[in-house]
Amino acid sequence: MSDFDLVLRGNIVLSDRVIENGHVAVRDGKVALIGDGTPPGADKTEDFRGQWIIPGVIDGQVHSGSQAGQEGIGMASRAAAAGGITVMVEMPYDEPEPVTGRSQFEAKRARVESEAQVDVALYATIAIENGLGAIPGLIEAGACAFKFSMFEANATRFPRIADDTLFEAFRLIAPSGLLCGVHNQDQAMTQARIARAIAAGDTGWDAFGRAHTPLIENLATARIYELGAETGARAHAVHVSTSRGFEICNMYRQAGHQATIETCVQYLMLNEEEHVRRFGARAKHYPPIRPKAEMDRLWTHIARGECDFVSSDHVSWGLEKKGNPNVFANVSGGPGLETLLPALWTGCAERGIAPTMAVKLLCEGPARAFQLADKGRLAPGADADVVVLEPGAFPFDPSKSLSAVQWSSFEGRVFSVRVAATYLRGALAWDGTRIRNQAGDGRFVPPASAGSRRHAH
Repeated sequence: MSDFDLVLRGNIVLSDRVIENGHVAVRDGKVALIGDGTPPGADKTEDFRGQWIIPGVIDGQVHSGSQAGQEGIGMASRAAAAGGITVMVEMPYDEPEPVTGRSQFEAKRARVESEAQVDVALYATIAIENGLGAIPGLIEAGACAFKFSMFEANATRFPRIADDTLFEAFRLIAPSGLLCGVHNQDQAMTQARIARAIAAGDTGWDAFGRAHTPLIENLATARIYELGAETGARAHAVHVSTSRGFEICNMYRQAGHQATIETCVQYLMLNEEEHVRRFGARAKHYPPIRPKAEMDRLWTHIARGECDFVSSDHVSWGLEKKGNPNVFANVSGGPGLETLLPALWTGCAERGIAPTMAVKLLCEGPARAFQLADKGRLAPGADADVVVLEPGAFPFDPSKSLSAVQWSSFEGRVFSVRVAATYLRGALAWDGTRIRNQAGDGRFVPPASAGSRRHAH
């Protein structure tokens, strides 16, 4: 018997450096050693020299349950593994009802433990009426964060939480140190502008972006951070598509507040002129895909290290919900588990941004945000969640997707890498062609602070 179960050889990308011709040694599902030069002996050695080796990706925004009976945690987790994602951070807005109480949370945790093929952390939310009382139980059950919306996307599944209730929720959550994530959209302005557009018959592919102006998003973003400043909570804007949103976050940070910010890969890699024109309502997201000039400005904040992490906001809507000629009658969002990593990696490469930044944004950043102590890094003692990226030119073909739908706004986009292997705690989950692990191999991952809270009780 050798000292190690597995050694992987290749170009190791950490958040602060790249180790050319390095190696990662694994023992008992944990990273045991990282180095360069001659690798140690192991029961199994895989030679990926010439390829990139990175920590498993944490997708901080996944909606697998938005459509009942359609995708779910099991199927989404297989798509995640194929995309190099080893932790899905699951949103609470499930159909028919969101995760607003401890019993619902425990039921979802049980589904994770029986169905998941990658690890899963769970957001919680609150009900509109009398929802605040459930917060302590949800924290104790292991919620990694709370999600709220300033806009009613669905009266039951995705309701608007009024500012005074948000204030109380932030105040109650603040002592736990958990993230308060908010969908940043001003409801009154949105509804007024949509009503005017529909009344004028202005409902084509480009009407959605004009109805959802940057101001609608930016005003809501500022309110999120002001609620955080007032309560001391960790205020987090979950999908910022404007440069101004980053400027607002920076203002609060510089004043000493716990303001964090996230964007989604579609706002960095898709633009209105090209992709919304081509795909129409398929490329309808909230916030909307912005013009190319705005997309380019977002990259300046990425390059300066001002973004906490980048997510997919994955949701597998069927195309029957995306085909109405009236753009406002279609749902928002699209699939993204298999494109998050290759798209962001490609975008960084195309702009001369080091691959270490992709690791910061996809691995280290979300691990810190959700307090996932053993995730998001290749370091001794961390879980051996490892992804191998083969460099090349790979046009994305959504017809081969493992998620519930086979369409994508990234269709035909040439990526500079593909996921050649995904390891979950040292065990092969994806071999570049097919899933290699089983339902139940994924685990529920609570935040690090949950352990100390349970111990205190």
